[in-house]
Amino acid sequence: MSDLPHIAVLMGGWSPEREISLISGDKCADALVALGYRVSKIDVTRKLDAQLDEVRPDICFNALHGVGGEDGEVQGLLEVLEIPYTHSGVRASALAMDKHLSKQIFAAAGIPVAESLLVDSGTTDHPMSPPYVVKPVNQGSSVGVEIISEGSNSVPKSLTEKGWAFDGVAMVEKYIAGHELTCAMMGDVALDVMEIVPVNGWYDYRAKYDDGGSRHECPADIDDALAARVQDISLQAHMLLGCRGVTRADFRYDAATDALILLEINTQPGMTPVSLVPEMAAYRGIDFNQLVQWIVEDASCRR
Repeated sequence: MSDLPHIAVLMGGWSPEREISLISGDKCADALVALGYRVSKIDVTRKLDAQLDEVRPDICFNALHGVGGEDGEVQGLLEVLEIPYTHSGVRASALAMDKHLSKQIFAAAGIPVAESLLVDSGTTDHPMSPPYVVKPVNQGSSVGVEIISEGSNSVPKSLTEKGWAFDGVAMVEKYIAGHELTCAMMGDVALDVMEIVPVNGWYDYRAKYDDGGSRHECPADIDDALAARVQDISLQAHMLLGCRGVTRADFRYDAATDALILLEINTQPGMTPVSLVPEMAAYRGIDFNQLVQWIVEDASCRR
């Protein structure tokens, strides 16, 4: 029998990102089995305490994405149960998931962010001059995101319809043209910068997860000074929120003005076959199984 700890892989859940989480969880579970761990996969429900009591793991690998699994809720339960877990803790997860609040923290620290405001559903006027982006405050994977083009006369339904599906409040953010850049953190080490080039349109849910939906250039074809800026801000944002383990920071870069804008930091990056963090790690010579093992070995309570 292996002396390695028994790992419960938490996956699924109830967020709009459920299907992606199931894919991430399956991939991570397969890697852990290949590494010799005893593995139990848990399709997380709101009875997670009972599910964990039945399995009794030594460590939880959190492969959940979105509401419930990425916003501090599951992390808080695991702290109460004193089960070590991966990725960021309660406070950092909650802060990073709240796009508006995390942007305020970044801006106060001097990190450049896009102009934005919160808007209650039911408005009939443009909250700012187009182009702008409408986002749910606490979703990931571009769920619910809309881009309102310059010169648009119509206000999107996400703003005009009361009781919008995502808590009735949207974040409206100035649209930043330019390159889509991203950088992953492993602990306090920034990996190489990647540029994401969607095949069609912008980097929406389909471009993220459909095979061939986007092209990933790692390392990005940018100068060393810009790459260093991206890495430095990624580390600063990671540390400001108190993140742990693996995170990914997303940016827009406007070459015309040399403006590098931090969009958000993701505390539960995808681990699917088309996900970005495994690809960035691979460029550093860290294969998928090694990445998963590093994440597990980093697990703890009081994160």
